[in-house]
Amino acid sequence: MKIVIAPDSFKENLSSMEVANEIEAGLRRVWPKARCVKVPMADGGEGTVQSLVDATGGELIQCEVTAPMGERIAAAYGMLGGGKTAVMEMAAASGLPLVPRERRNPLLATSFGTGEMLLHALRRGAREIIIGIGGSATNDCGAGMAQALGVRFIDADGRAISESLGGGMLERVARIDMAGLAPEVRQATIQVACDVTNPLCGPKGASHVYGKQKGATPEMIETLDRNLAHLAAVMGRDLGVEVAERPGAGAAGGMGAGLMAFAGATLKRGVELVAGVTKLDSRMKGAALAITGEGRVDFQTAFGKTPSGVAMAARRHGVPVVAIGGGLADDAGGVFGHGIDGLESATPNAMDLDVAIRKSRQYLQDAAERVARLIDIGRRMARKAAAAGPRQPARKPAAAASAKRRAPVRPQARTRKPSQPVKTPSK
Repeated sequence: MKIVIAPDSFKENLSSMEVANEIEAGLRRVWPKARCVKVPMADGGEGTVQSLVDATGGELIQCEVTAPMGERIAAAYGMLGGGKTAVMEMAAASGLPLVPRERRNPLLATSFGTGEMLLHALRRGAREIIIGIGGSATNDCGAGMAQALGVRFIDADGRAISESLGGGMLERVARIDMAGLAPEVRQATIQVACDVTNPLCGPKGASHVYGKQKGATPEMIETLDRNLAHLAAVMGRDLGVEVAERPGAGAAGGMGAGLMAFAGATLKRGVELVAGVTKLDSRMKGAALAITGEGRVDFQTAFGKTPSGVAMAARRHGVPVVAIGGGLADDAGGVFGHGIDGLESATPNAMDLDVAIRKSRQYLQDAAERVARLIDIGRRMARKAAAAGPRQPARKPAAAASAKRRAPVRPQARTRKPSQPVKTPSK
């Protein structure tokens, strides 16, 4: 029996490969001879790099980059098996956790470090880049990244802006010069893992929706939004690309728009990108069961999260899917209408998070064993029902039926009115 095990990571606890290993161990308590195919998965967010490195036999590469507020830091990205595809997370170089809360300021924060990380991977021989852009500290439309890649931003006096651009400086850009863009960028294919559809500007744009969490005041938000609109107009004029209204342009402080405009990138749902790299669809062929999971399963799991991507691939091959969550929300049953056939919780009862994390390996094995045993019960029930054969409708005894057929049909008696007395003529 072939079983595909394709979970996401359990954040701040186990990588997706570690989760898959524990699920396999639990299944083997019941099915020791099962053929388990482990496919580490992710949805483009935290854990994506490690998942794809594990899935392809790749390696982690260290590089030095510029953090959002200007200091130099170490960042890591993955070079996948084969050495031609790099996978990275913008958060490793330009993420919000890299900036202490009291220093967060999207007017100043720059994505320059993300550009440095991209260039490092390209100069190591990568010809395809997959980049997740969640969790950024910036709101600069990817201008800082573009500077690191060789793009020049010219001010009204005709001078190149030398400072790393932040969201508060975009109004200074009068012209964009792409002549210095690194040739490796033009030769590469860049795909962006992006699950949001926000436009660049306006009430649903980058600044208004995400600015506050990056430290922006209401006044800053208005400035940032105005500056993004200004840069979008310059990009449209100088680069000939209109990106402001494209779905996902407002992701990561406008990094979605920046990658499309400056690097020719395409945006795609994160779990679809990961499924393509891991060849999830082809691995589903011939499987009897697929098991997926993530740290917490709720109704949103059905929309763009790893279990939903696994369920889509499994459905194409008629493979049933069970999701194991570190915990299950009250609305987790909503996933049943979206391709997930069964649910199980790793945690057997209510407990503190630190206890659940400490015992997570044991709990995952136990949950997988419970799933296998329940499936075995269903299989035994199915075999018993098949052995009994199809149920026939109840039949009446033959003699009674024959007698009924021979019984004569009696005419129905007519009702008669009571007789009237006969009148005699009087004498």
